Amino acid sequence: MRSRSNSGVRLDGYARLVQETILCHQNPVTGLLPASAQKKDAWVRDNVYSVLAVWGLGMAYRKNADRDEDKAKAYELEQSVVKLMQGLLQCMMRQVAKVEKFKHTQSTGDCLHAKYDTPTCATVVGDDQWGHLQVDATSIYLLMLAEMTASGLRIISNLDEVAFIQNMVFYIEAAYKVADYGMWERGDKTNQGIPELNASSVGMAKAALEAIDELDLFGVHGGPKSVIHVLPDDVEHCQSILCSMLPRASTSKEIDAGLLSVISYPAFAVEDADLVAITKSEIINKLQGRYGCCRFIRDGYRCPKEDPSRLHYDPAELKLFENIECEWPVFWTYLILDGIFSEDLVQVQEYREALEGILIRGKNGIKLVPELYSVPRDKVDEEYRNPHTVDRAAMGQLPHMWGQSLYILGCLLAEGFLAPGEIDPLNRRFSTQFKPDVVVQVCILAESEEIQQLLNDHGITVQTMSEVLPIRVMPARILSHVYVKLGNCKKLSLSGRPHRHIGVLGTSKFYEIRSRSYIFTPQFLDQHHFYLALDNQMIVEMLRTELAYLSCCWRMTGRPTLAFPVTRSMLVEDGDAIDPCILATLRKLQDGYFAGARVQISDLSSVQTTSFHTRLSFLEEENDDSLPDDEEEDEAYEYGEYNQCGPSEDSENVFDQYLTQLLHSTSTKSHLPPIQKGQHDHIFSAEHTTRDILSFMAQVQGLNIPKSSMYLPVTPVMSKHRRSLNLLEVPHSQPTPHVKQHKPHSSADLHLPRDSHGNTDFAELVRQLKECSTLQDQADILYILYLMKGANWVVELSGPGQGGVSVRSLLEELYAQAGASKEWGLIRYISGMLRKRVEVLAEACTDLISHHKQLTVGLPPEPRERVITVPLPPEELNTLIYEASGQDISIAVLTQEIMVYLAMYVRSQPALFGDMLRLRIGLIMQVMATELARSLHCSGGMLTKIRTIIPHRN
Repeated sequence: MRSRSNSGVRLDGYARLVQETILCHQNPVTGLLPASAQKKDAWVRDNVYSVLAVWGLGMAYRKNADRDEDKAKAYELEQSVVKLMQGLLQCMMRQVAKVEKFKHTQSTGDCLHAKYDTPTCATVVGDDQWGHLQVDATSIYLLMLAEMTASGLRIISNLDEVAFIQNMVFYIEAAYKVADYGMWERGDKTNQGIPELNASSVGMAKAALEAIDELDLFGVHGGPKSVIHVLPDDVEHCQSILCSMLPRASTSKEIDAGLLSVISYPAFAVEDADLVAITKSEIINKLQGRYGCCRFIRDGYRCPKEDPSRLHYDPAELKLFENIECEWPVFWTYLILDGIFSEDLVQVQEYREALEGILIRGKNGIKLVPELYSVPRDKVDEEYRNPHTVDRAAMGQLPHMWGQSLYILGCLLAEGFLAPGEIDPLNRRFSTQFKPDVVVQVCILAESEEIQQLLNDHGITVQTMSEVLPIRVMPARILSHVYVKLGNCKKLSLSGRPHRHIGVLGTSKFYEIRSRSYIFTPQFLDQHHFYLALDNQMIVEMLRTELAYLSCCWRMTGRPTLAFPVTRSMLVEDGDAIDPCILATLRKLQDGYFAGARVQISDLSSVQTTSFHTRLSFLEEENDDSLPDDEEEDEAYEYGEYNQCGPSEDSENVFDQYLTQLLHSTSTKSHLPPIQKGQHDHIFSAEHTTRDILSFMAQVQGLNIPKSSMYLPVTPVMSKHRRSLNLLEVPHSQPTPHVKQHKPHSSADLHLPRDSHGNTDFAELVRQLKECSTLQDQADILYILYLMKGANWVVELSGPGQGGVSVRSLLEELYAQAGASKEWGLIRYISGMLRKRVEVLAEACTDLISHHKQLTVGLPPEPRERVITVPLPPEELNTLIYEASGQDISIAVLTQEIMVYLAMYVRSQPALFGDMLRLRIGLIMQVMATELARSLHCSGGMLTKIRTIIPHRN
């Protein structure tokens, strides 16, 4: 019989260690690991970390096999890993309804649970009885699922599980704007149950998204249907927010030792080597002790001064924990792994020796990693006086399976049984390597032949959208519709990706769908969702920003390709010339450099070979029956400029026909009478401001209008001409010196038509709407109908029984007409009525908060001024802004606009905000109005003027 080699004997020793400290606790039915003999529940995060040693040992046996028994042992260990990962998957799939709901709400009440019952995979506590929202726990599962699958393990077994994992990607892709409870389940450091944005969660989510992107979950046995797709902009948002936070861990935590898992193994989420070094240095200098590292400063967990009978602390209690925080040996195991991956042998040796000195010897001399070391109760005062001098006692779980697993994994690597690449088959360890310069390919397209000729007259040769066929050019919103299909699974009641916008990284590549090539224009050119794209100067500024963003953030093979259509809205008012700012920008692009980015102007056909291509395999022919239903779309957008590049009439491609149908069915149809410029006759009396209309309508509706203004006092109108764009101002009742107050006007004063019963004659209002030919009058009438009848009330413009159109649709049409006329005040206030929201509103809010700022909307005092300290879901944030703006919804729109501007500045020039803690947007608007009044030598009333200013001048 062949003798056992020395390496085989040592491996057998580690196998006994793994068996006696980890695998002996594995449940034979579910495969889950309880936290300890005392804590029977299975935590997701702890289970994933605890099985890493088993995974590593299995690979070591397979690599160093002396005999057949070693191969059998390797298979046994690998199947233990598979069983645990499948057990965790079953736990989460039982909560599939929460995954579906959380994608839309990002609420702490709709998240997956953090721990489960070990024997049954069932939940163990209620939704509100634990800090369940821990994005890093879900992310570490997905990250290691990707790494283990890449190493050859087969964990996912059917397409339903693939669909669930795809929806788990959607679950974590918004991590950069989700406040959660973090690695330590307590949220804010004060332990009040307050969630906050955590760098550890954002970083782990970023790593998971990168690792699982384009991964086939069936491994070598898979096909297109088992591939996971991740949108690159979500990854980059996480990267941006993470870097803006580090080395700080969160708003309340100056530093956290848990960040070691983000800057080093297993996440390797930070690409800036200097930032990695700074964060690591902060952890060692501020948190390291004689027995490990504290989790964070003033951590009260298991301290002798902590009251274990209370779930939360008192606000002033944290001071008691300073200098007596418990020290955790597990963080030294992270530093050992970090030294191995960075090839720092001195660091590896130093921490291995330090760790050996604090391990507990168990039965038969096996080495156990304790959970933590705490100051003895009778030595607290001495430790207060002389920190890190008192001998501490091991407490908590023994062994701490999380730490035990990483300790064994570090030993296997340090002793040469494993190479770093074997536990990192996706090569995440190279994240800090040098990235080559990126050349952005810009393809300028003309909407029509007329625009093409105008550009040719200036020496700019471009193609029209019809000339680039068979490549089809589509707006970014269509791509959002397409991605809704991704991850859709009727058996699990999963709807797929939420209808979110697609960023510029996602639109700067070619898409191969059913053997046809598509490219999508950037989201910032969408004029229909929010009005910033109606300002050509803002388009230039956003193009400058996006090109710089592409240049520094592009990580895919091939070059990014940005399609830039020149449309009618980019012409001057007469339509006979290109807007000078657009023309100047196109000329700068021809020079090869723009905003510090290297650019190359080319035709679409010539850049195909050098661009990145993505195949959307989930849209193959067999899935035609599950294409989204156009009739379900509740928004109206005009895509007329893209219709001309549709497929030929004899095309039998169902998907192409669906896209063409979608473009036509969502175009805005004309119902309102044509606008005639230069008219000044008004439906209502000229003496009455539209504030009077609002006041009267508020009385009709029984609205509770504040007695005092929320905003600046407005000076009286000096001319007889009615101010048309003040529909949404709050009526003012507080007297102002030397200002004559307006008396309330009755319906007769406003000349609203009346029927025989004295009620408002809406049929007559509709008749007046059909006859009025000015934007302002149409807006007045539609506002009255909107307020009294609601947005869904059907207006029969063609007469009774002839069919009608909703007030909302008419407002959308009026919004488009106001945009074409550049009536900014009207645009803003219709946006308010339609509750339009900037697509990047939540991202802008998160950008500001991640730079450790607080936001307020509205004017003081509270509760009218609302404070925002944590990221909020988009709809919740939008609702809060409108509530804080009172009756003046145009102010809500301005608030969004200013929030976007502030976020642009805090990203590009963070030093400007260095001494600011709270950004008060309501006061910013008030100062803007005051400065405008001063510059124009007026006494006040400039807030109305601000609403009419073109966006780039605000």
